[in-house]
Amino acid sequence: MTARIFKPAKNAMQSGTAKTKEWQLDYEPEQPRVIEPLMGWTSSTDMRQQLSLRFATREDAVAYCERNGIAYQVIEPKPAVRRRVAYSDNFAFRRTEPWTH
Repeated sequence: MTARIFKPAKNAMQSGTAKTKEWQLDYEPEQPRVIEPLMGWTSSTDMRQQLSLRFATREDAVAYCERNGIAYQVIEPKPAVRRRVAYSDNFAFRRTEPWTH
């Protein structure tokens, strides 16, 4: 049983960064999911897939894994790339295509 410790990515549907400050611990699946033949639902007997723990710091998550004897893998977050965009750039003369409504 291995666990992944990571910082969740920003939600693509929102501009805010809620729920991205904490570190999250998820367990890797031990068994593959099985497709139920009648309805086509996917299921698994591995209950740890449903468990997700959140920690304030990376060190807290690592200490939890070491204290409970859980093998873990830490995935470091990538820095966010921010582009500076101004509203006035929509009307600049250096635009390659004309601005229209």
